[in-house]
Amino acid sequence: MTIISIVWNASPEIFSIGSHAIRWYGMLFAVSFLLGYLILGKILSRENIPQKEQDLLSLYLILGTVIGARLGHCLFYEWGYYKDHLFELVQVWKGGLASHGGAIGLLAGSIIYSKQFKRSVWWVFDRAVIVIALVACFVRLGNLMNSEIYGKPTQLPWGFIYVRAGETLARHPTQIYEALAYFIIFLTLLLLYFIKKGNIKEGFFSAWFIISLFTARFFIEFVKDVQVDFEHELFINMGQILSIPFILLGFTFLWLAYKREKKKQQTL
Repeated sequence: MTIISIVWNASPEIFSIGSHAIRWYGMLFAVSFLLGYLILGKILSRENIPQKEQDLLSLYLILGTVIGARLGHCLFYEWGYYKDHLFELVQVWKGGLASHGGAIGLLAGSIIYSKQFKRSVWWVFDRAVIVIALVACFVRLGNLMNSEIYGKPTQLPWGFIYVRAGETLARHPTQIYEALAYFIIFLTLLLLYFIKKGNIKEGFFSAWFIISLFTARFFIEFVKDVQVDFEHELFINMGQILSIPFILLGFTFLWLAYKREKKKQQTL
């Protein structure tokens, strides 16, 4: 019986200039931040936020997300390697970003901005998560172009054979699963924002973003191959272990948001 599958042999490089290669991963990462900047700018302009504040918020979110995601990957997944190669911590263009670390960095960037401009951290985070979901989608497409972070063997007709990774069996294209999940989250939050005309109850977007993103991540991990060898010894993999506290944190945020809303209504 012949199993239908997709042979994936895409080059991770778009083109080269001398000895320097322009890679899909870096290009998609940069495009995601450009689109995020434009979309966030549209959102903040509707709320009459000065351009200087818009630019600083984008800067804090970009730095927080990139630094957090990179450190998250290096510390959670490959510290055994990076502790002896510290200079490679900054080489994000080579891949290796963890959404769990990115979420922590995003929250840190939001807190810094909120303190500087005397705004509620929930106000900041509720708007930031809309575009961060889009960035996460593009990052996973970059992983696809790098033929990395794929799934376990499958006989499903959309299985990918990752030739450049040396694979001969069709595997779940978990990068596409995650990219689709994150894009749906982005689209849902963006549409809700414009439907509600920016009238967001503080903390609700933040809570649902964390719950939906890390719940999707938790279940997709069941068909994802392990990223590092020590995960073979775990009952569930590292991605799932790290997702559980974030899901619980999301429900905590949701509970706090309901409490704030109820208290606000009682004072009216």
